[in-house]
Amino acid sequence: MNFLARKAPQLALVYSTTVSRLPKTLSVRLKSSSAPKRAGSYFKLGLTGVAMGALVGTGYTIHQQNNPKDHFVNETFFIEELEEIPEIKPSRQMKFSEDHSNLKLTLFQYQTCPFCCKVRAFLDYYGVSYDVVEVDPVLRQSIKWSEYKKVPILVAKTPTGYQPLNDSTMIISALASYLKDSGKSMAELVQCFPYITFTDDEGVKKKEIMNKYFLMLSNQQYKKENDNDERKWRKWADEVLVHTLSPNVYRTREEAFQAFNWFSEVGEWEQHFPSWERNLIIYVGASAMYLVGKRLKKRHNLKNDVRQSLYDQCNVWVSEIKKKGTTFLGGQQPNLADLAVYGILNSIEGCVAFKELLENTRIGPWYLSMKQAVSAHQGAKFV
Repeated sequence: MNFLARKAPQLALVYSTTVSRLPKTLSVRLKSSSAPKRAGSYFKLGLTGVAMGALVGTGYTIHQQNNPKDHFVNETFFIEELEEIPEIKPSRQMKFSEDHSNLKLTLFQYQTCPFCCKVRAFLDYYGVSYDVVEVDPVLRQSIKWSEYKKVPILVAKTPTGYQPLNDSTMIISALASYLKDSGKSMAELVQCFPYITFTDDEGVKKKEIMNKYFLMLSNQQYKKENDNDERKWRKWADEVLVHTLSPNVYRTREEAFQAFNWFSEVGEWEQHFPSWERNLIIYVGASAMYLVGKRLKKRHNLKNDVRQSLYDQCNVWVSEIKKKGTTFLGGQQPNLADLAVYGILNSIEGCVAFKELLENTRIGPWYLSMKQAVSAHQGAKFV
């Protein structure tokens, strides 16, 4: 109760802003509908569920950010729909016969970025078609149109323009919400994931996406689908597991160059970039990431033998699944946490670190099962 009282102004700000936007975009559909009044009631009930989901998620996130002491929330804003974006030829197109989503998506990515691999794992598992634009990780020319300068960026074509989605976790939550409840458009769902800016304990101004681990569904679906355990392990993947990768992949100069040459091969850089640009990415990137890896080892308190930190975290994951006695964390089918962990590890599949990971942990059987499920688009039958 004390928590709610303290956070009421922040919750009210985000809740009122989010809810005021949702009816505005949905009112046209309500007015033009010829359905009986009862259908309108069900629609309003679903809208209430989405709004309450946004409120609960916002409260949870603000609670996490306000430990151990309060932060000052400066403003709330949303990812706006764009009238147009530059026409960029896709590097490749992923078309799946199982796709009935009616979505037209373009993924701006680095092929081996763990966060991009998370999004691709989700899209591939559910058989959702998408175009890929491979971004030069040094010059980043193909995302100059975007104020957001990180990848992945997913752009959904809408009847009135283009709706960008930023941050891999938010992208997956929005897509999962759409696939489970396609009565809402992507543009409408994006309004459930507002940004806030806040000042942290050191006085540094930061941005965070609210609700990004929550699905925006109706009241009837909310408790079943928004599982605490799933959210816990999705967050673990983002905040713990992923930080063991760079210090391992770039552990030595030799491993750093091996990794970047593999990135070039799997990302088809020879096809997408001129040779001078490809060489720049490999030599500048590998040298820089070797040094960055050393700093990240210290920042994330990894062991002197960074391999052991990677092994330890993967064994934590395998032990959790073993406790459940199922093939995946989600049971007999992968859930969003399974897809997140798989995507992150898939990003280093061609590196020395991954080969040694399979040799020194028990993660191989789970990883192989995930690879088969994703490659076969097994999630398409659940959409």
